[in-house]
Order: sequence, then C-alpha cells, then structure tokens
Amino acid sequence: MLKQLIFIALLLVSGISASYAQDEKAGSLSKGNTDIVVYRSPTCACCGKWLAHLKADGFNVTDNIVANVQGIKDQYGVTSSLASCHTAIINGYIVEGHVPAGDIKTMLKNKDNIKGLAVPGMIVGTPGMEMGGQKSPFKVIAFDANGQLRVYKDHSKD
Repeated sequence: MLKQLIFIALLLVSGISASYAQDEKAGSLSKGNTDIVVYRSPTCACCGKWLAHLKADGFNVTDNIVANVQGIKDQYGVTSSLASCHTAIINGYIVEGHVPAGDIKTMLKNKDNIKGLAVPGMIVGTPGMEMGGQKSPFKVIAFDANGQLRVYKDHSKD
C-alpha cells in the first residue's frame, strides 16, 4: 500500500511539474522572450538604440549588419511605402522600422493574420529615435500578403 501511495504521489508531482513547465513556456511570450532577427546597415545609429529597446523588453536579438538592407526588404516584400532603416523577422512576421516592443508582443500574442508591422520612415520619438522630450505622433501599420494596409496602433496620444 505504501508503494502505491508513493507511486501516486510521484505521478501527481510529475504531472504538476509538466503543467507548470507548459505554463512557463506559454508565459515566456508575454515576457517577451522571443527570438528576433534584425537586418540593418552598419552606419545606422538609431537601429542600435531600437535593438537596445527590444533587449530591455526581453527579446533575444540577433543583430545582422548587412551592406544591402534594401535586398532584405525586397526578399521579404517590404514596399517603399512601408520602408524604414531596418527590417526584422520574428516567428514568421516582418517588423519594419521602429515598431514598439509592446506592439510586437501584441501581434505575437494575438497571432494576427498579417504579414507584419511597420513604422514607415524615421519618426522622432519612436523607440530608437528618441531626441530628448521631442515626440511626434505616429502609427504602426499592419500589412498583409495582398498589400492591404491598416492602422494597427495609433501612438498619436502617447
């Protein structure tokens, strides 16, 4: 009888441990522990600041300095209307420009049916483009494989 009780206790403990491990793995996304691969020019200082923003938010960043960032944009179908200074890939999504880490996390959590997110251009006050207290309003744009665009998040009032 004692052996049976010990066996049942071990099964319960191992089941709880497995359940906890699954919860931890699922929770890691909300903590931002996700791999993101960034392609950027060697001469762009703001890109390094955006990478620091991502790292501070828990992303695991692979920094690829490339001579031809436009070639990466072409490879992933980033149009000139969406283009910025760097392009990133995360879980099959494209992230173009200075998209805030929180918006990336929301996209991943919601498993949005889009190709990616973009903050076109170089807007003062976006992550990596901070200039003192200056902050311009900006919008994060979602785009799909058909070229459809929509406002994903309006940061005009942040």
